[in-house]
Amino acid sequence: MPLNILIVGCSIAGPALASFLQLAPFPHNERPEITVLERATSVRNQGQNVDIRGVGVALLQKLGIEHAVKTSTTGEAGVQWVTSAGKVWAELGSANDGETGRHNPTSDIEILRGRMAQILWRRSQTITDDSAVEYIFGDHLDGIEQDHTANTVTVHFAKSGKKRTFDLVVGADGLQSTTRSMVWGSKHEAECVHPLNMYAAFFSMPRDEAAGDSEYRRCYHTHGRRLMSIRPDQQNNRSTSLLTVINDKDARLGDVATGHGKAVVAAQKELVQEYFADAGWQAPRLMREMVATDDFYYSMVAQVKMASWHRRRVVLLGDAAHCASHLSGMGTTLALLGAYSLASALAKHSKDVDTALSTYEVEMRPHVDKAQKLMPGMLRVLSPETAWGVWLVDTTIRFLVWSRVFLLLFYFKGPDTEPDGLPEDGFTLPPVYKE
Repeated sequence: MPLNILIVGCSIAGPALASFLQLAPFPHNERPEITVLERATSVRNQGQNVDIRGVGVALLQKLGIEHAVKTSTTGEAGVQWVTSAGKVWAELGSANDGETGRHNPTSDIEILRGRMAQILWRRSQTITDDSAVEYIFGDHLDGIEQDHTANTVTVHFAKSGKKRTFDLVVGADGLQSTTRSMVWGSKHEAECVHPLNMYAAFFSMPRDEAAGDSEYRRCYHTHGRRLMSIRPDQQNNRSTSLLTVINDKDARLGDVATGHGKAVVAAQKELVQEYFADAGWQAPRLMREMVATDDFYYSMVAQVKMASWHRRRVVLLGDAAHCASHLSGMGTTLALLGAYSLASALAKHSKDVDTALSTYEVEMRPHVDKAQKLMPGMLRVLSPETAWGVWLVDTTIRFLVWSRVFLLLFYFKGPDTEPDGLPEDGFTLPPVYKE
């Protein structure tokens, strides 16, 4: 009998897994029945820029979406550091700049998370036929029960009130995974989620060339461990902004990071305004646009570290299992690789789900461990507390960029960025996907 699989979450890892499961070399008549559940009423058009490196590019090719992704990039040409007056005092090109750009902050594939999710969602529906994957939007789980005798999982849908039974439930619902919290418990949550004392707000706004918006990402840091950046969104002729603050004393920053709904978003915006209203540079513009935007997203920055990513017939994928934080630059690549590895293991051990899940963990663990090793002192170095610290960081960055020593840091910042090959695995290669 084919496996009946529920995937919770429709961002990156969820629809990627739905596609890889359709392409994987399952035995005849054993291709899984797939359901994807998403709390939002549609694919979320939120989230900051994500980049895809190394093996991630090979996985785009295996999905047949490399063309669609590369024609949907943000068009970012590199990164510039600016003064409060907007003067550029240091600049690095993108990874498209050959040897000098290979290890720069801007990847050769920079794409908005929401756009990437849209491509993956649509791709999962075109690999075989429209009925291959069932998508349920606007609902979420509020109950998960495992039958250890039958090796099944019965879930309860909060809004519809329905109960359904699956052979496997995959939690691909992000850093603040409700699947993880329901199955592993609140005590485990406190142990496995490791906050980095950083909080981030992201939103888009109209492009304003008069204000200096260009194809470069512009970064401005100021005292109080605050950082503001403005990045291009070539696809929509807009700009995006990421605001971060590091603070281990104000509990409000963490408190407003949980929950859903308009009241929660309003509280988040109000707190961000409090922190950045006097930050200088383009803070007045950013605060004005943040209030007006409807794609605001706020989150704590954290890592997830777990001894095991599965418990009986519930398994975690992507950030829900092993969030490395956006500081690693490897979250999307890890989500794609995890989806590929899980689909491959389930196809190889289609009669033994327990072995498949263990195989998935063994294959993924080395990649995750490496990605979670952040550059020592990264947060404190890049986000100084005092004006004197800001001057010191500015001076240091100027020297590193001028001397090209800066490039060496990216060789040691964590995971490899060199392209990695994938084994001959029997996956079906679909036709190139173009929108």
